[in-house]
Amino acid sequence: MTTCTTASQELAEPLAATAATARTWLLVEQPGPWGSDALAESRLDRSVGRALAGATERTGTRVALVRRPGRHADTPRQARRPTVFAAHTAPGAGWLRVARPGSLRELLELDMAALADGDHQGFGVPYGGEPLVLVCTNGKRDRCCAVLGRPLAAELAASHPAVWEVTHIGGHRFSPTLLVLPHGYAYGRADAPRVKEVLHSLAEGRVVTDNCRGRSTWERQGQAAELAVRELTGESDPDALTVGEALAVSHAETPEEGWAVPVRHRDGRAWRVNVVADLTAPASPASCGAALGRQPRMTVTAVTALDGTCG
Repeated sequence: MTTCTTASQELAEPLAATAATARTWLLVEQPGPWGSDALAESRLDRSVGRALAGATERTGTRVALVRRPGRHADTPRQARRPTVFAAHTAPGAGWLRVARPGSLRELLELDMAALADGDHQGFGVPYGGEPLVLVCTNGKRDRCCAVLGRPLAAELAASHPAVWEVTHIGGHRFSPTLLVLPHGYAYGRADAPRVKEVLHSLAEGRVVTDNCRGRSTWERQGQAAELAVRELTGESDPDALTVGEALAVSHAETPEEGWAVPVRHRDGRAWRVNVVADLTAPASPASCGAALGRQPRMTVTAVTALDGTCG
């Protein structure tokens, strides 16, 4: 049976610039089964789930449910307080905090737009453990996430204590997919050896760009631009590059949407990266069971050094 992941692989769909966009992630522990719309279809109080979804919409903060890898039978609710993580992903200003609130309604008191801008508002305490690894496993949303994601999460959890399953980080067709926090880099078509390489490199202050979907901090054209500059320069420091506001540009000769994206290195070097949304690839499903459609591919057409910048 053809799945969305096999269709994506057969078309050689690139992974770059496909990460979900979120400057800040709010992750709420919720054991047990999840439905397709996990915030409304889980043991989480439905009114709280809907309120969190509404409060974070269009703010730059994204909320998701997490749970420890393992069996997830619909057993009685655990008495202990759930763990909640908040992670800000901006280069040079990132943080990861953890809390165990007495009531999840306390989360509704947070200013989600301020959270997205990097103001943690005193939420929780600094997290001091290893980077969080979030593997998408929600089979009710897409079967590939369960079939491919759950074995990966279980294998990683055997050696890495900070592995969690997560409800949705986008890009089912790239399963197994995962997100690493606090940096916010997403990966697809992952396997355990590759993820362990990612974690080892991050511990040494280096980003692995193989199978990288992009940094969730940026919109997708920005993700493409950052990865292109990393490829050009060999820069691996996760906090060395920042992406500015993309300027829309028109192409008289093609119907493609395009942008000029500024990328700056903290040492003063800068580049202009031209990106277009390529719609010429054959139609394919975004997820299992979805209708065929053309999935935009963010394609870098030029990287131009500014003010005498060298690669």
